[in-house]
Amino acid sequence: QVQLVESGGGLVQAGGSLRLSCTASGRTFSTYAMGWFRQAPGKEREFVAAVIWSGGSTSYADSMKGRCTITRDNAKNTVYLEMNSLQPEDTAVYYCALARRRYSYPQTPYAYDYWGQGTQVTVSS
Repeated sequence: QVQLVESGGGLVQAGGSLRLSCTASGRTFSTYAMGWFRQAPGKEREFVAAVIWSGGSTSYADSMKGRCTITRDNAKNTVYLEMNSLQPEDTAVYYCALARRRYSYPQTPYAYDYWGQGTQVTVSS
């Protein structure tokens, strides 16, 4: 079993930045791909970013390209999402997730096997 715990959410003004963290329990974190998703009220969960097991390759949603960076520290069992130039439309609950695959980073939530409880990000105008 893998447990994921997100942190770092909060209230930020438009144009501001946040860094989210997600720490995993268990020994398998460094073996698998990790992703970040978000879900706003009344909307479906959508892909934000993902990284393969080594951190050597990443993928981003078009809406976040140039505004966020996903990284991971396998020694700390932690994946990060650094977000800049945040806008009110980025307001959502942000979730990290683990997919039991090494070399791909799926953009559909159905491909992920474990999820965190989420952390709220609110961007005020």
